[in-house]
Amino acid sequence: MISATEFNETADALFDQIVATIDESEAADDVELNQGVLEITCIDQSKIIINRHAPTQEIWVAAKSGGYHFRWASGVWLDTRSGEPLSDAISRVVFEQTGQRVSFD
Repeated sequence: MISATEFNETADALFDQIVATIDESEAADDVELNQGVLEITCIDQSKIIINRHAPTQEIWVAAKSGGYHFRWASGVWLDTRSGEPLSDAISRVVFEQTGQRVSFD
């Protein structure tokens, strides 16, 4: 596990990247970050919720397709069940809910 400070700094940078990428796309009507919870309102008014869960040092994602937990490992956030990288998962759920492609570099 990384330190609590490192977890928060890494999560903050991740959330900033997600907000910037979604803001540049046409996939969302609104992106709101409030107290560690990122709410993406898609063009169809469905929501994708991304939040940090400090006790487990995970990033949690809730979307129409389900709930996902990601843990920091070897410099990347990975799904605790499938091993899918978080960037791929967010791209996938945004596409599933909006039909718009979003890419995280």
